[in-house]
Amino acid sequence: MGLLSNRISKESLKPGDHIYSWRTAYIYAHHGIYIGDDKVVHFTRRGQEVGTGTVLDVLLLSSGPARSTVPCPNCTMQQDGHGVILSCLNCFLAGGILYRFEYAVNPALFLAKVRGGTCTLAVSDSNDIVVHRAKYLLENGFGCYNVFKNNCEDFAIYCKTGLLIVDQGTLGQSGQAASIIGGPLAAVLSTPTRLVTTNIYGMAATAVGVYCASRYAADIGMRRDVVKVSAEDLTRRLATGLLQVIEPQISVAPIQAIQ
Repeated sequence: MGLLSNRISKESLKPGDHIYSWRTAYIYAHHGIYIGDDKVVHFTRRGQEVGTGTVLDVLLLSSGPARSTVPCPNCTMQQDGHGVILSCLNCFLAGGILYRFEYAVNPALFLAKVRGGTCTLAVSDSNDIVVHRAKYLLENGFGCYNVFKNNCEDFAIYCKTGLLIVDQGTLGQSGQAASIIGGPLAAVLSTPTRLVTTNIYGMAATAVGVYCASRYAADIGMRRDVVKVSAEDLTRRLATGLLQVIEPQISVAPIQAIQ
């Protein structure tokens, strides 16, 4: 994996790869699991790549790719409105560049990445297990989409690792969410350093340190509030209410475990 880019060619793709493509101005990246034969399984908000159900959608949707009004013959419409869909690779990329999400990276490389959502410390399962999870969830769903707690990156990470966060009131495992929340959080938490130093460079260095620490602590590979759950058990728990995924209105909520 390169320090600055995870860009790859289509020829190097393997079934089970977690891939992503940045959208306009790098506002967000869309993630999915490549299952072979130029097909990608990915998680959406009822067919829409990203969304919150709030005014933030004006910015997010303007950054997304323009969609053709003519259905692609190689793509599958979403099933039962659950948001997990099958697309051809070209439609998934929507004219963007192809990147591979990296697993089991060392901490130094993880922290060197300025932007979250490109790699994790967690270890991936074998490719055949990853493809099985993606195909199973294509048929059975992954709960409600939540841009901060249960998004396309969370879906792809679950397919790769089988890990779910079970504690209530915690950050989602996706690196993009950690970056979005961690940046402002770092600015807030570093504010008290003005009592210690008025040097702008010192304050900036402190803010960067807090941001990196928040990303590191939120990574799925570092957390202790995770459990390994099979795709079959996950969908059973969702169907019976043992797991709830709440779609956000103004505030957001994570996957919650009912005791």
